[in-house]
Amino acid sequence: MADRRGTAGIVLAGAAVAVWLGVTHHDPGNLLASAEQLVEDLRPTTAQDTAPASVHPVDVVAAEATLATLPVKGRAPKTGYSREQFGPAWADVDHSGCDQRNETLARGMTNLTFKPETHDCVVLTGTLADPYTGTTIDFRRGQDTSSAVQIDHRVPLANAWVTGAQQWDIGKREQFANDPLNLVAVDGPTNASKGDGDAATWLPPNKAYRCEYVAAQVDVKAKYGLWVTQAEHDAIARILDRC
Repeated sequence: MADRRGTAGIVLAGAAVAVWLGVTHHDPGNLLASAEQLVEDLRPTTAQDTAPASVHPVDVVAAEATLATLPVKGRAPKTGYSREQFGPAWADVDHSGCDQRNETLARGMTNLTFKPETHDCVVLTGTLADPYTGTTIDFRRGQDTSSAVQIDHRVPLANAWVTGAQQWDIGKREQFANDPLNLVAVDGPTNASKGDGDAATWLPPNKAYRCEYVAAQVDVKAKYGLWVTQAEHDAIARILDRC
């Protein structure tokens, strides 16, 4: 029987050559990201890749149909971008009396406790089944502990800026930054590693969540009229094809 590690090496080498031939004729800047994605896709499935309780079934056909409607363009310049362009962080845009950070924490966690006299708004403790890593995190509000759970914009604000949002008024940008469709409570360090990456450069380590993750990105971009780059489109299509 052939050595599986040797076979995987041959497949990876051949795939890397194919990427080099394709990318060098299009966008050399995507070479490293494409090679890294190939390595990641060939990584054996581990216990981390089992679906946590927060993973929901994805309507792949609907997601693919929506993806097909998104314009494909290059990125606009990032000139002028700042977090402040999207309004105050965690506004109460739905006028519920509670800011979007705490609402997203409460939506994503179980075993919740709240700060007294906040009308069950300010989350003090809770348990997060983190979709990005497939692990369980015990959250405790505090100066040194709150960052263990962060709120991620599935479509990062900086990515939105370079795919159409810089043309919006401040009201629409603030609505985007606080839209529950685009917000999810996740492991803090993993969220920090994402930065403003799109699906072509960053995906959740937990493979079981990737279908839901990219499908949500597609829905957000469609809702707000944002476009995708060719590399981003192809990465999303590849994930959906495997769902």
